[in-house]
Amino acid sequence: METVVIVIHLMVVLALVLVVLLQRSEGGALGIGGGGGGLMSSRGTANILTRATAVLAVAFFATSLTLSLIAKNQDRPGSILDAVPTATQEVPATTEGGSGGVLDSLKQLNQQQPSGPQVPAAQ
Repeated sequence: METVVIVIHLMVVLALVLVVLLQRSEGGALGIGGGGGGLMSSRGTANILTRATAVLAVAFFATSLTLSLIAKNQDRPGSILDAVPTATQEVPATTEGGSGGVLDSLKQLNQQQPSGPQVPAAQ
């Protein structure tokens, strides 16, 4: 379903760009817009291109919203940390009944080392 909507979205985008580029330039910023002649009158061509632009713009917004709703409803993990596999290594349990995590090992290190300033032993 997602692939079909993406293909339709890309076709709409290409058609929209083509229709916008075909329209006559009103400002003449670069002096290249508004060449004369064609199959239809300038008024009829402008009318058709304006309507085509409006229809393609609506189709663009519709496919964009559809793609965002499809992406929202897919089953994906909410965080990259949820996708990390858990380690299967054996962690030694502590004697205090802890889970053997990092905090427990830090507590053990803290208990083994004396705290506070130490006076050197006299020789």
